[in-house]
Amino acid sequence: MAASRRAGKRDFDELERRRLQAAKLLKRGLSQAEVARRLKVSRESVRRWSDRIETGSSRLGLSKAGQPGRKPKLGPVELKKLKAILKAGPAKSGFATGAWSLRCVATVIRKEFEVKYHPRHVSWILRKKLGVSLSARSRG
Repeated sequence: MAASRRAGKRDFDELERRRLQAAKLLKRGLSQAEVARRLKVSRESVRRWSDRIETGSSRLGLSKAGQPGRKPKLGPVELKKLKAILKAGPAKSGFATGAWSLRCVATVIRKEFEVKYHPRHVSWILRKKLGVSLSARSRG
């Protein structure tokens, strides 16, 4: 696994590669215990993968499931629109302030997209999803 990867993040391609490698080893006749040792995984994981293979769902059952968790409330289209709104400035959205605040952005998101977010979560969305950071003075 890459050293630059942040802790807590899973490499889904690597996990899938490992499951498929286990399937190949099991197919070659290696024991579940030996597969677990070679791939440095638990025997329980290998047992589950083996069960999927035996039930005929090997490829589908071993392939990656996709990103875990709930779908975001703001998709790519909404985020693009939000970025355009932010670029236009707070006055265009009816705010008297000269700079965006997290509360103002949260209000815009609620009015435009009918999604209610806490201002701290808005900060996360701006940084992580849009690559935008409000200046320290305008966060309130």
